[in-house]
Amino acid sequence: MSATTTKAVAGEPGESWLDRIGIPHSLRWGFLGVLIFMTGNGVESNFIAPHMTQALGEAGAPLVPTIIAMYSLAVLLASYLSGALADLFGPRRVMLLGFLIWVVFEVAFLWSLSIDSVVMVFVTYFMRGFGFPLFAFAFLVWINAVSPRSRNGAAVGWFYVMFTGGLPTLGSLFAVVSIPFFGGGSTGEVGSMWASTGLVTLGFLLAWFGVREPTGRQRLAPSGESASEVITSGLRLTFREPRVAMGFLVRLINTAPEFGMFVILPAVIADDLGWGQSRWLLMTTVVYAGNILFNAAFGTLGDRWGWTRTVRWFGVVGSAVGLLAWWYVPHMVPAGSDWGYFVSLAAGTVFGIMLAGFVPMGAIMPALVPEHKGAAMAMYTTAAGGAIFLGTAVVAVVQPLLGNVGVVWTFVALYASAFVMLHWLKVDQSDEAEMAEASSGHTGEVAYGNA
Repeated sequence: MSATTTKAVAGEPGESWLDRIGIPHSLRWGFLGVLIFMTGNGVESNFIAPHMTQALGEAGAPLVPTIIAMYSLAVLLASYLSGALADLFGPRRVMLLGFLIWVVFEVAFLWSLSIDSVVMVFVTYFMRGFGFPLFAFAFLVWINAVSPRSRNGAAVGWFYVMFTGGLPTLGSLFAVVSIPFFGGGSTGEVGSMWASTGLVTLGFLLAWFGVREPTGRQRLAPSGESASEVITSGLRLTFREPRVAMGFLVRLINTAPEFGMFVILPAVIADDLGWGQSRWLLMTTVVYAGNILFNAAFGTLGDRWGWTRTVRWFGVVGSAVGLLAWWYVPHMVPAGSDWGYFVSLAAGTVFGIMLAGFVPMGAIMPALVPEHKGAAMAMYTTAAGGAIFLGTAVVAVVQPLLGNVGVVWTFVALYASAFVMLHWLKVDQSDEAEMAEASSGHTGEVAYGNA
């Protein structure tokens, strides 16, 4: 790093309760800010597609899937840039940039909808997609720069509690209340989106004024690197460091089955097995809730039992078993039965919980290349966005050839490949190793303690 940081050491005098559970005390308001910001970002998550279809009319409705796909592309690009720019300018400035982009283009997006301009809706919604990754994932870089390595897993876990707690969970719940409050129907949805701007602003203000920790205010990349070198460092690291490439692939595989199952399961659960759409929606809510509740738990377990070990046995093996259970259990119980539904719900929840076993990957990636934490996190967050593409691509390619069962087993095979790659992703988790690396400029290829 280019300047002196306030990197904490676990167990030092003056630690707060938050420090001990994995939330750096100096960043506490930032965690709350991410929760509220992502709640605002998630308000529209369950109604934006039909709302745009109705607002744009017959001429624009066919373009709505393309508009949403391009928004996803913006999220993917910003996921990479968040880490690279945080390395270059410091996480705090990147969070400000993300907030400004979100608010400016959300206002422009709502105005574009009001005048039925398909072109402006396309442009403004695409640009708004850069907002939340720059804000949230830059803060994740800040967390990795400040948190003691021995507690990085728990810190990343708490970040994802806040991130997924807001998007889609609390955001969707806010919409349930706000839509009727603002008049219901399309009018209520527009009012809810305006209100979401207030939530995003509140989340930003909490983080901006509440976090005074100095590390995030400065450049994190080595001082000798040019701007272009820092921006492209994530890509260069991936080609130069095989372990970074493998970490990228493991994170890519992590949630790909989740998005693939969300393509094939709705029709299976709701129609083929007769439980209806409402029970399918309830199932997805419970599966997500299980994941949120265990993010911090698996992060803490990784700090104590070993990051790689936790990812291998809970993230990879546990998710593979849970995925098979989520597919096969509903087909083994009586279709449409109440008790069969709840058994199937339990099977899906196992999958959701085990996905949280991958949380320590957010600590492993920056530990692989400690001099380029932002670049490593750029590839980590890019893989998180790329998982959506991989999951849907597997369905598109495999389903016509091998059917839904073939899709499920393809995902299991991907998990098997992740199991193998984890052999090379062991890092020393001790604070002492991190301090030694900081003083010597070591690349992180040290003794594999607590793997």
